This record gives sequence, C-alpha cells and structure tokens, in this order.
Amino acid sequence: MKFSLLKYLLIISLFTASFQVAAQQSKPLSAQMAATVMGIWKDTLNTEPSGFKPKKWSYDLGVVYEGFEGIWKRTGDASYFKTMQKSMDSYIANDGVIYNYKHTDFNIDNVKNGRTLLMLYKVTGQQKYFKAATSLWNQLQEQPRTKEGGFWHKKIYPNQMWLDGLYMGEPFYAEYAALIKEDKAFDDIANQFIWMEKNSVDGKTGLMYHGWDESKVEQWADKTTGRSPHFWGRAMGWYGMALVDVLDNFPVDHPKRKNLLSILNRFATAIQKVQDPKSGLWYDILDMPNGKGNYHEASASSMFVYTFAKAVRMGYLPKTYFAVADKGYKGIKTSFIERVDADRVNLKGTVSVSGLGGKPYRDGSYAYYLSEKVVVNDPKGVGAFLLAANEMELAAMPKPGLGKTVLLDSYFNNETRTDQSGNSLKWHYKWDEQANGGFSFLGGIFNRAGFKTETLYQAPTLANLKGSSIYVIVDPDFEKENPKPNFVSQPDIKAITAWVKAGGVLVLMANDAPNAELKHFNELATKFGVFFNGDSKGTVPVPGNFETAKVVVPAGNEIFKNTYNLFIKEYSSLKLSGNAKSVLKDAAGDHVMAVAKMGKGTVYVIGDPWLYNEYVDGRKLPAMYENFKAAGDLVNWLSKQGK
Repeated sequence: MKFSLLKYLLIISLFTASFQVAAQQSKPLSAQMAATVMGIWKDTLNTEPSGFKPKKWSYDLGVVYEGFEGIWKRTGDASYFKTMQKSMDSYIANDGVIYNYKHTDFNIDNVKNGRTLLMLYKVTGQQKYFKAATSLWNQLQEQPRTKEGGFWHKKIYPNQMWLDGLYMGEPFYAEYAALIKEDKAFDDIANQFIWMEKNSVDGKTGLMYHGWDESKVEQWADKTTGRSPHFWGRAMGWYGMALVDVLDNFPVDHPKRKNLLSILNRFATAIQKVQDPKSGLWYDILDMPNGKGNYHEASASSMFVYTFAKAVRMGYLPKTYFAVADKGYKGIKTSFIERVDADRVNLKGTVSVSGLGGKPYRDGSYAYYLSEKVVVNDPKGVGAFLLAANEMELAAMPKPGLGKTVLLDSYFNNETRTDQSGNSLKWHYKWDEQANGGFSFLGGIFNRAGFKTETLYQAPTLANLKGSSIYVIVDPDFEKENPKPNFVSQPDIKAITAWVKAGGVLVLMANDAPNAELKHFNELATKFGVFFNGDSKGTVPVPGNFETAKVVVPAGNEIFKNTYNLFIKEYSSLKLSGNAKSVLKDAAGDHVMAVAKMGKGTVYVIGDPWLYNEYVDGRKLPAMYENFKAAGDLVNWLSKQGK
C-alpha cells in the first residue's frame, strides 16, 4: 500500500508539472507579460511599479498600450482593446479635454499617448479621441524649438533635444499628419531625426549621446559640442523605436524617406557593435561593458530587439540583422524573465529613470546613471518587452504567403466619404481601414502569413493582375452607394478568367440583395459555376441574438480545419453548377461558400464580406464565434491554391 501511494503521488506530481509546462508553452510570452500588467495595474490610473499615485497623463501608459495593441491585432483578443479604452476614457472628457494635461508645459513626453488616442478614434470613430489627439498636435505646432528647428524636450529644459523626445513626439506627429493629409509636416518630421543625429552622434562609434544643449550652458553639456557625457542605452532605444514607428506612416515617395532609412542603418551598425557577444544584451551605458557597476539593462535590450525585428520585417534593414534581435531576445528571456505562475511572468532589470538637469540636478555622469534604481516590472521596460515579444512571436509564425501578393479591388468597390478634416476618403472594406467596416484585421492576417497586401484602383487587366497571387473583389458598388459605379464588364471578365486559368486565385465576396450589385457580379461568378441568389440569410432581427447568424463548420472541412462556429450575417446563398462545389452549408442546407477550379487557378466564393473588422476583431462577437481563427484558416488555404 505504501508503494502504491507513493507511486500514485508521483504520477499526480508528474501530471501537474506536465500540465503547468503545457500551460506555459500554450500561452505566448507576450500574453504572460500582459497578464502581469493587468494584474498589477488593475486600476489603470496607476503606472508605478509600487504604491498608488494620483492620476497622471504619463507616457508610460502609451508604451504599454502600444504593446497591448500589437497583441490584440495578432490574436483578436479584445480584452487588450477594452483595457486600453477603459484607461484612456479615465483621462478624456466627452468634449476631448485631457485631464491633468497642460499644453503650455510644452513637455514632449505628453504627446506619446496620442498614438493610442488615434487608434481608438480610427477603430470607434468617437470624436472625443480625435479632439484629444488634436490638442497634442496643437502642442507640437507651438512647441519651442532650437534655432535650426528641433523641438525642445520640455519648456523647463530650454534649448535641449534629448533622444527620448524623438520617440515621444515623432511617431504621433507622423500618424496624425498622415490622417489629416498634412504632407508638409513630413519635412519637419524627417528633420527632427536629421538634426538629432547631427548634433548628438559620436563620429568614432556611431553612438548618440543622450542629450544636446544648443546653448551649451548646462552643467552636463560639453562646452564645445553641447553634448551630454554618455551613451545611455534606453535613450538610444527610444530613438531606434521612433525611427521604425515613424516609417510606418512616412510617405514612400517622400525625398527624405531615404534619409531616415540611412540613419536607421547607421544606428543598426553602431548598436550591433555594442551588443554583448556572450549574453546578447546591451549595457546601461552602452560603450563601457567593463565599467564598475555597469549592468545589462532590460528596457534598452527590449527596445533594440523591437527595433531590429520590426525593421527586418518591414524591409527597412537587411535580413541579416534579425540574428541580432534573436540573440538579444534569447538573452532577455534568460536574464530578465522571472516566472510568477503558469500564466504570468515578471520583467526584472529596468532602470526606473535617467535624465539630465532638473531638481535635484542630474549631471549626466557615469556615477549618476549607475545611481538610479533598477526595478521589477517598470512600465517602460514592460511596454518595450511587450513590443519586442510581439515582434518575435510574429517572426515565428508560419509564412505560407512569403513572396506572394494579395490584391484588393478598389475599382468595383469604390465608395468615398468625407473624413474629419474634409478630405475625400476611400472606405468600406479597405486594408488600412480600422473601423468596423474595414479589412485591417484581415489584411494583418495576410501580412503575418507573409503576403504583401496591395490595392488595385483601376479596372483589372492581365497586365495589372500579373504580379498578384490572389485578387479579392468585395461587394461591388451600385447607385445607392456610388453615383457613378464601375460595373463588372465583359472585358473585365475576360481578363479575370484568363488570369485565373493561368494560376491566379480569385476571391469573390458579394452581399445580400439590399446591399449589393449582383446583376453584373453574377456575370463574372457564373463563369465559375456560381450564382448569387440575392436572398438575405442569417438575419439578426433581435440585436445581440447572434445565434440566428451562426453557421457550423462540420468536421473535416477542407478550408476551416481549426474552427467550428462562424458568424455570417445577412448573406446571399449560392446556386452551383459545373465544377463548382460547396465547401460550407447552413442549417437549412443552402450553400454558403463554394470553390471552383479553372485551369491552374482557384476561385473562392461567398455571398458576404464576412471577414470585416466588426466580426473579426473580437470586440463584438461572443467568444464562441471563431471568425478571427477562420480568417487565418482561409488565408492558409488560399496560400496553397493556384500555380
């Protein structure tokens, strides 16, 4: 009996340990860090690692929430979005006033959270977020500047530019300028980086000093150059992240884009040289690995990993630099990640703060930097780690679409509206549209699978379809939506069918009869044996009663291998002929989706644009509906079709 009891306890112990390991392995590290954040800072007004502080408009929040945003968009888990919105709502009045924010402080740190406000505005359309973001934009328009035009870091730090300030101000500056189509702002944005590099870079190492005082009067400033004495790791981390984030919204045809890419490449060369070859990490003072008391620092290391990984993913840096990110990330996991339980981790090793001047005075000396406290779960470090972990998890995802392009039609579906600034805006099922009716989530799923997403604004021809693997046509316009709609014509049909025969993959998404132009669209669809019936199935007469639009995926479905319950609202059923075959039916036995082969190509057809953000991003549907996961299954299946 004694032996049996011991054996039983051993089995239970092994089972429990195996379960804990499996739980740890099943939940990505970014999600485990985010769970810690949500546990520590349940009150979103408090971003201090220890103790409660009164509500403060602090840039720390923005760093953490950009990490949350990345995880939300990669997973479709809306708990991250809801946390961000709840937090920002506690700072923003209904009229857009930001509590405890003072414009005339001209503190560039205060601009950082503007990116979260812009995201909330783009997703929800609520004007209060745009008005609050506009307050921050207005601050930048009046921000004091150096003689050549560089933003002062703060009014209390006159004539000074700090590396930190580029991250706090420029990514928001670029995103807001892109939103309101203020093209002239991009010269100014590029110049901020150009001037910062010119005034702070060390000619020998390529590293950049933390701060620069144009007046050269500060105690910390070199009396000849105006530069601070040392290369602080996190300062250069802020600068690197600023570069890769600004490039996201910087016009591809702007003449100064090449300047930013050159700066980024010089930055990467310098930072790679000071990576610790043994641990893969970076020191608090970058160029003094043997300095007394110097240490590997978590926030800077995370920022560099994020910068390198994202820059490689976006094509800003050569692919060889990914090895730098990978080595750094392994070092972070080894040295700084501390397990709390099966679902949560801590981040050790972040210096709480480092600055220049102020009260008490910070002289920028080596001794000063090493005197600042190193803490656990500092929000700046946690935010940077979330960004880095998300990038590395993105890189680890399968890339079946690598080298392929998915082309979204914006000729047949060419609706326009006037935006908040009075500009004409193409909208409804667009890659960059984050509102309910957009395809930003679907586009992100394609991108993470390795696809390049592009848009076709002209009628399809063999020439402009040639470089694309997948061509998507969604909900063509009719007169109610567009006074001058472009109907599908016979030349269009001829070009599209020839492209499919040659190996193209065509995706046709219609709509129910009251919301679609089906007469001409059916002329194209019938070439592949599919006809949109023009009915309206899956209606939801009682708001919130999602069950009436549920479509169950049977086991063994050739497309949806990982999903069971789909939500497809107000769709047109299909009639099939020829070699078209049904791949999904509803409870009544009507065809919901079909595929057809023609030559070397494949056609996928459904009577609804069903994968738009409203029913993919997790904010509206109950968790039982798996449209986000289904979109991933569909993208994976499409990647394997065609030539």
